[in-house]
Amino acid sequence: MRSPAPEDDAEFLAQYIAQSRQIMRGLQAARSAIQQVEGWARSADGMVEASAGGQGAPTSLRIDPRALRLSEAALGATVTAVLRAAQDDAGRQAQEIADEVNSRTPALPEPLDETFVRERVEQAARDLL
Repeated sequence: MRSPAPEDDAEFLAQYIAQSRQIMRGLQAARSAIQQVEGWARSADGMVEASAGGQGAPTSLRIDPRALRLSEAALGATVTAVLRAAQDDAGRQAQEIADEVNSRTPALPEPLDETFVRERVEQAARDLL
């Protein structure tokens, strides 16, 4: 982005700040929405169910007492698979929220570099002379 003309600095800064605030509101809304996400999964036989939050942490696990008849290895594999599926579901939902906010959020202009400051200092010096 080109540097604004000196007389446009205040307007440029006001627009930059307003745009930054809009982006922050969008990110805060996305963060709040992700905290509300609940992924869910169930084993094929319906004996194990799990849920996970938007950050991926398991939030619930239900094991039907009949599942305890399974071998330790089989039950462990089933619980692990269901927990992972719930986490994957939560991750998918959280990614959808992040993608949505990203698509609606305008990009900030590139930051002004050191030439901007040098130009302003040189302009101020010329104006004083």
